[in-house]
Amino acid sequence: MLRPLKDARILMYSHDSFGLGHLRRCRTIAHSLVEDYRGLNVLIISGATIAGAFDYRTRVDFVKIPSVIKLRDGDYTSLDQHIDLQETLKMRRSIIRHTAETFQPDIFIVDKEPMGLRGEVEETLSYLQRQGTRLVLGLRDVMDAPHLLEAEWRRGGVVKKIDRFFDHVWVYGPEDFHDPLKGLDVPQSVRGRMDFIGFLQRSTAQNELQSHRPKEKYILATTGGGGDGADLIDNVINAYHHDKTLTQKVLIVLGPYMPSEQRQRFSQSAASLPQVEIIEFDSRMEDLIAGAEAVVSMGGYNTFCEILSFDKPALIVPRLIPRMEQLIRARRASEMGFVDMLLPEEADDPARMAAALKALLGRAAPSASGQRLELDGLSNISRIVGTWLESDEMQDASTATG
Repeated sequence: MLRPLKDARILMYSHDSFGLGHLRRCRTIAHSLVEDYRGLNVLIISGATIAGAFDYRTRVDFVKIPSVIKLRDGDYTSLDQHIDLQETLKMRRSIIRHTAETFQPDIFIVDKEPMGLRGEVEETLSYLQRQGTRLVLGLRDVMDAPHLLEAEWRRGGVVKKIDRFFDHVWVYGPEDFHDPLKGLDVPQSVRGRMDFIGFLQRSTAQNELQSHRPKEKYILATTGGGGDGADLIDNVINAYHHDKTLTQKVLIVLGPYMPSEQRQRFSQSAASLPQVEIIEFDSRMEDLIAGAEAVVSMGGYNTFCEILSFDKPALIVPRLIPRMEQLIRARRASEMGFVDMLLPEEADDPARMAAALKALLGRAAPSASGQRLELDGLSNISRIVGTWLESDEMQDASTATG
């Protein structure tokens, strides 16, 4: 039910250097909030190259900052090879700061990277803190292996800066699933600001735009952004070549960041397999997952939330570099009975992958695990934000009448 708010503003930051996960998470939260609150406006700062390919609801918009690409070794480069990385980062910092100064948000939500890409948000955090803006850090359920995250954050003094700047830390998952800061030396002053929000439930679109959803039954194989998804697609196609009794239709979504030479290779490899359909991208992945009999994926955060939201049997083949995030999530989800999992070296065996795909069709849905799915993240965010903004309005009204 829409609740009134008078010209409330939320700014969100999504650095998006490698995939679509950060933008899709921010967009999900933004859409949920404007559904609940009339008069609320949300602006998303995004570095995603295809931020404009998604539809945005009324009172949700985005500001595009110059794109950078995260390489497999964890380093970065400018998307435009003719522009130096440092120049690109300087432009990004300037746009972020100017947007904050112009938009004047009541709440600023930073997704995953506390100080932004190469510290690009720190100056804006300092400015907004002086303005009295509520500063929120949003963390996914799993960040990385503790020793890797601790080393990364130690170099930039990140934990101390979280303590200095952020009023609240939201974890987009339940506490009994995983603690993203487990194994790190985190002071109680930061721990005391952490709220485990729950997973972010997804829903299908309400408008009539067409997606690539097949009319017949299908397994969906998705790589997210696709920049690092070639191995999984190879595994699926090789399994179909190996086992001719594998006849279930599979819809493969390559992802917008998959290199063109890989896309061409997969199209050629699958040309002789009538049960395999390949598309490059669909901005409405929720619809494709909702319509699937089962899902094969690498286990990124958004896809995992969609698997739980639409209660789909799933097989996860996590990537292992440059982060251990997907492996940690997949192992925990497998332990809880939500999904099946194969390690990449196991999925490389076409016979084993074919057997896993066949077994997937008979697998129970996550809800049959006996575990609570805890998909209440969006409603919890809405409740918290509403309490803050309504309190601010009451305080403003009291000041005006005083």
